[in-house]
Amino acid sequence: MEMIGSKYENGEYFIAELIMSAEIFKEALELVKPRLLKTELKPLGRVVIGTVQGDVHDIGKNIVATLLEAAGFEVYDLGVDVAPERFVEMIKEVNSHVVCMSGLLTSSFEGMKKTVDAIKRAGLRGKVKIIVGGNPVGERIGKYVGADAWVNDATEGVRIVKRWVGR
Repeated sequence: MEMIGSKYENGEYFIAELIMSAEIFKEALELVKPRLLKTELKPLGRVVIGTVQGDVHDIGKNIVATLLEAAGFEVYDLGVDVAPERFVEMIKEVNSHVVCMSGLLTSSFEGMKKTVDAIKRAGLRGKVKIIVGGNPVGERIGKYVGADAWVNDATEGVRIVKRWVGR
């Protein structure tokens, strides 16, 4: 998947190849997951991911979740249209290291900000790193919502998360 991500970044593959590869990888991962769970491999970290409230787009989120699993993370995918309180609940439940928020619509920026604010109110902001992503997300939006990082490229997002956990 890293090779496919690199080819996508270099313009050799397009979004269709990236999506197809992620779907194939997800199916293959389901086949080997039982064997992986039997091993004593420690996950690199725990990641909570979801598309924020007010948005139901999930292609990018699904690609990131699959790439994070492939990289060795324990991924808790909350799905789409996720309320800020649900992010907070899951962060507490799994003792997450990283939170990934996705949004494709410009209206999702408010959902991202509300989620970061809810994480702060819950006293968890110092315990988790937050990355936001989606096609319209840029540096200005990342700063506005209070994220530690922003991306609109799945493989770059995984690289950032790996750096945060020291891998």
